[in-house]
Amino acid sequence: MVKATIEDVAEEAGVSVATVDRVLNGRAAVRPQTAERVERAIRRLNYQPDRLAARLARAREYRFCFILPEGANAFMLALGDAVQEESLRMVREKVVIDLRYTDVFDAQKLSATLDSIGPVYDGVAVVALDHPRVREAINALSERGVSVVTLVSDVPSSKRIHYVGIDNSAAGRTAATLMGRYLSGRKGKVGLVAGSLSLRDHIERQFGFEQVMAHDFPNLTILPVREGRDDRDKVKAVADQILADNPDLIGLYNVGAGSGGIAAALEHAGRARDVVFITHELTEDTRRALIDGTIDIIINQDAGHEVRSAIRVLMSKADKLPIVEQMERIRIDIYLRDNIP
Repeated sequence: MVKATIEDVAEEAGVSVATVDRVLNGRAAVRPQTAERVERAIRRLNYQPDRLAARLARAREYRFCFILPEGANAFMLALGDAVQEESLRMVREKVVIDLRYTDVFDAQKLSATLDSIGPVYDGVAVVALDHPRVREAINALSERGVSVVTLVSDVPSSKRIHYVGIDNSAAGRTAATLMGRYLSGRKGKVGLVAGSLSLRDHIERQFGFEQVMAHDFPNLTILPVREGRDDRDKVKAVADQILADNPDLIGLYNVGAGSGGIAAALEHAGRARDVVFITHELTEDTRRALIDGTIDIIINQDAGHEVRSAIRVLMSKADKLPIVEQMERIRIDIYLRDNIP
């Protein structure tokens, strides 16, 4: 089948090519009856605009900004690497991508970073803290005409246009089912470590985990969640304390990052083989601990896919085209030592 052109749409609708272009891009007012004829013609012909050609014909560049957490979180560093890689690729499509780092655990600092985004940007992708200040900063950007995508951690009550990341409640439920199955009827305590309970992804994982554990595995006692701010040393100190206070600990679930600290604590306590340890994100540290047997399961999300998805969503918004939801669904990967890539 020959691909329909904009000229075919114009002929089918009985209008000029310029009118079709105005309908597609919303550049100028078109009478509702005319717009309806054009849209019917587009549907009948299954017309797909050549987005790349349209971008290259633009008189100016699109400019996007990614805001990521500062610090040594290996997954977030991988996100940063993916942003830099994609920024080089997108230059030929007249898209400029900038990268900023800030303390996303601090609502004031993160909101100040968002407030500093100027009108030069068409869109922003941000790893977000679910806090009123951050929500209002996102809303202010939206009102200034800057599209916002939340990345990895969401602020659903804000005016962001899309969330790019895994279903974190499902990830937590998955971790709970795997933990319960691995412990196979044993009785004891299971500890939880989170980066921050102000990060929605961590809250949702905790909620999903506790929900399944309480319903399906009443033989296991869930300890109160402890926060480590995704810092390896702080997470190690938290894990050391959990192990010291709970000799009957048989499971650990790390909701966030800093898993190398938990692995070190387990190994130091001589308990790396009798405590089931489930964590998130395949990094150099977690890969090594998975192969060694200190980590039993890693629940992963693909950093590169998330960055590319955020860019596609921002491009769709800038081009006034619909998002292809199937392409933007981020899957949950489960890695054992036996299937590590």
